[in-house]
Amino acid sequence: MDRQLTAWALAAAQALLFIAAAPLLAGWLQRVKCHMQNRAAPAVWQPYRDLLKLTRKKLLLADNASWLFRAVPYVVFGATLLAAAVVPLIAVRLPTAAIADVIVLVGFFALARFFTALAGLDIGTAFGGMGASREMMVAALAEPAMLMAVFTLSMTAHTTNLSVATEYILNAGLVLRPSFLFALLALAMVAVAESSRVPVDNPATHLELTMLHEAMILEYGGRHLALIEWATQIKLMIYSVLIVDFFFPWGIATEFTAMALAGGIVAVAAKLMGLAVLLVVWETVMAKMRLFRVPQFLGFALMLGLLAMLTHVVLET
Repeated sequence: MDRQLTAWALAAAQALLFIAAAPLLAGWLQRVKCHMQNRAAPAVWQPYRDLLKLTRKKLLLADNASWLFRAVPYVVFGATLLAAAVVPLIAVRLPTAAIADVIVLVGFFALARFFTALAGLDIGTAFGGMGASREMMVAALAEPAMLMAVFTLSMTAHTTNLSVATEYILNAGLVLRPSFLFALLALAMVAVAESSRVPVDNPATHLELTMLHEAMILEYGGRHLALIEWATQIKLMIYSVLIVDFFFPWGIATEFTAMALAGGIVAVAAKLMGLAVLLVVWETVMAKMRLFRVPQFLGFALMLGLLAMLTHVVLET
């Protein structure tokens, strides 16, 4: 009984660490990007300050805002929180592993996206409707590419469970799998699109003709905007953790000892910092693409996912 309670406590602690560290990853990204572009860099704690400042601001709502508009920030944050709870961060074999399925994860993302699009349409502004339609277009192209990439790993591990697949790849050791290279590239491209990063979107600007995600949340402010921004940071961290723990799972804890858990925290922190540097390099050398070229970008990601599955079937089975 005590062992089971300890496991549930570790699962809760991992979920809390996930959501608490998401703004820190965003702050590290911003700091590295400023240094690379020779600009004055804010502290890595700046996202926490921004979220706190938003929670202290007075909440203003449009006159025609319905109950749905008020409820969406809590639905989006709750769905993103549940998605973070099922992704293994520092350890596997936790009680939440029973629901840590890739289909469940995609479902949580789709739920948050659906309600965000509804909120963009609720007020009736042109930008909200435009952002909602663009977001649905990106989602329709990104989700199949993500599923193809993750199913390649699932076919290797013979399961769609994230925790079991991660442990299988960890125990298999360093194995040369060409399919994993295609899957990694596909998942990285999907992560860029789903996290509203360059070249698909630019979270640092509010240009009406180019923004996607920001267009749907222009009418939000105060604590509502804080919840949405926090959910966006958690989503970026989820995709980052999927990449580092799926393709580079070394260091993740398989036992509930203090040494193993500390090693898992250090390992995932180092891998996330390295991945953030690669993302900054990518965003620095790439330019924001036109909206009508986004389907080509995500179509290429889908093709890489299909190549990953075909390579697995032809060469690895």
